[in-house]
Amino acid sequence: MNPEYLLTAFIVCVVPGLGVIYTLSSTLGGGMRAGLWAALGCTIATVMHMLVAMAGLAALLHASAVLFQVVKFAGVAYLLWMAWGALQGSGGLQFGAGRPMPAGRLVWRGIMLNLLNPKLPIFFMAFLPQFLPAGAGLGALVELGLGFTGMTFAVFAIYAGLAASGRDALLASERAMRWMRRIFAASFAMLGLKLAVSRA
Repeated sequence: MNPEYLLTAFIVCVVPGLGVIYTLSSTLGGGMRAGLWAALGCTIATVMHMLVAMAGLAALLHASAVLFQVVKFAGVAYLLWMAWGALQGSGGLQFGAGRPMPAGRLVWRGIMLNLLNPKLPIFFMAFLPQFLPAGAGLGALVELGLGFTGMTFAVFAIYAGLAASGRDALLASERAMRWMRRIFAASFAMLGLKLAVSRA
């Protein structure tokens, strides 16, 4: 696989976005295991968006203003709900005590958070063809998709590991936990507002 493509994919994945924020918050809430499940959910959503792009449905989403707006504002509502949960320390963002969130719910939330972003399939529609050699077929496109998927999970797993390494120190300070809840709530809210003003 083209090293230039892998490097570009790494840069795209490592820039903090919704998946990174969700993975970090889940790791701080439930440890490394929870972070990896969250990362898996975000990666699954990435695969689904990539399949949509490969099927050409991204072009339909781009052309249909009504469809784009419906998906977009569903995503905005979900992000604001996650922001409220982070601020209250509820759901998957309970830092410290309490029963850990089931793996299935962590994965599902990761899928929903990323699935409700209509910009992702459009991004893949524009991103992947740049690295396809002339005359390449479906196999080459699938190879690029698998490379990006693997890079996504690897980067999120690294973020989870970094968060897990400092988790105990954060949990020992009530003040630090309070600020972490505020930071994650603000991050989810800002991403929601950014999505709200985005255009196809």
